[in-house]
Amino acid sequence: MIFVEVKEQEGLDRALKRFKKKIERVRVLKQARARMHYVKPTMRRKAERARAIYRSKMQMREV
Repeated sequence: MIFVEVKEQEGLDRALKRFKKKIERVRVLKQARARMHYVKPTMRRKAERARAIYRSKMQMREV
């Protein structure tokens, strides 16, 4: 479980921001969303391939 202590003279917004950062690092939300629905292995590979193609196109544009 993730805990964030609110320090003295620290606003709640700042503590909430630190909490969100910790969650991102642990990738809890990403894993939870991925597990909400079953994705067939073939569809997962297809999405990974599409993401790789997109990334390579973006890298080619930068160069």
